[in-house]
Amino acid sequence: MSDSVIVPLERIQNRILVVRGQRVLLDADLAEIYGVPTKRLNEQVKRNAKKFPEDFVFRLNRDELERVADLKSQIVISSGNRSQNATSSAKHRSSKALPYAFTEHGAIQAANILRSDAAVQMSVQVVRAFVQLRHMVVNHKAIRAKLTELEDRIGEHDEQLAVIVDALRQLSEPVSPAQRRRIGFGVGDS
Repeated sequence: MSDSVIVPLERIQNRILVVRGQRVLLDADLAEIYGVPTKRLNEQVKRNAKKFPEDFVFRLNRDELERVADLKSQIVISSGNRSQNATSSAKHRSSKALPYAFTEHGAIQAANILRSDAAVQMSVQVVRAFVQLRHMVVNHKAIRAKLTELEDRIGEHDEQLAVIVDALRQLSEPVSPAQRRRIGFGVGDS
């Protein structure tokens, strides 16, 4: 391995966003992870356009860019870490340049075209981050299914408990003298 710094999985995962229903890394974030300038990454993508179909990389539109910038600033504010650049590339781009969004496959392809040792090493980390997020989503779905099952079970018990509570209420209600039955024998009963 070379002297390049391996970015921790958590830092990569924190940069993965969901845009158009896909998990993506923005070009500036991916370039930083791979240790290259964003301009160089984008130049390589343009030069190798045939290697980047739409399911690998796409450009954000203006609305998506604004939502991403808002989301990133909310994440930074909620984490309390104001030293990070909240909008990274989003707010500081020229009016013409919209960022690329790289899917997992696009991020791998970008490492291949960059051909630097750092990019190759970091592409492994990027893949691990995407895979770990996928596992978390699967686990989240399993937990939600279990919670739904538990709610259903509790719901059934609630009905049974409601019947018991209702019976106890009936037993605890005062009975009028007309409703009372006399118990036992009285003098003169035959």
